[in-house]
Amino acid sequence: MEVLVSALLVFALRLLDVPLSTVRMLYMVRGERGTAATLAFFESLIWLFAITRVFAHISSPVQYVGWAAGFATGTALGMMVEGWLAPGQVLLRVITRKDAAELVRALRDAGYGVTEIRGEGREGPVSLIFVVSQRRQLAKLMRMIERYNPAAFVTVENTQRARGGYIQELHWWPGVRK
Repeated sequence: MEVLVSALLVFALRLLDVPLSTVRMLYMVRGERGTAATLAFFESLIWLFAITRVFAHISSPVQYVGWAAGFATGTALGMMVEGWLAPGQVLLRVITRKDAAELVRALRDAGYGVTEIRGEGREGPVSLIFVVSQRRQLAKLMRMIERYNPAAFVTVENTQRARGGYIQELHWWPGVRK
């Protein structure tokens, strides 16, 4: 019974340290040292406790299953947490052959900074629309583009930093500004 409880504990601990690892990596890539270091501290502490439990019952395959199942499930959980947090900004490039005035107006009315450039594509004139936004706003932006111009070509790129211009302020709670 003790071995089974230990394996379940290992599984639960991996559900904590693996998502922390995923989120820590995001903050590392974005250059946020303090947040990444804090997450690394807790990630390693939890990992040490989990591996100690495995070594305490090293001859039990159920420990290995708990470790592996916790790692796999923790990976999926980490991806979900990362999606919820959605830190950082993205750059959307929208290329459309259709007149973009209605889309540009809708994006601006929704509070997004929009830059429109006229260009020449393979099949004639195009509009290039650039929007830098909080990454958590991406789904909303994509729905707007789909609504106003479903045939548009859209690319999305994560940005390290954005400065100047206009980036829609992120509201964490209704009526409260960041």
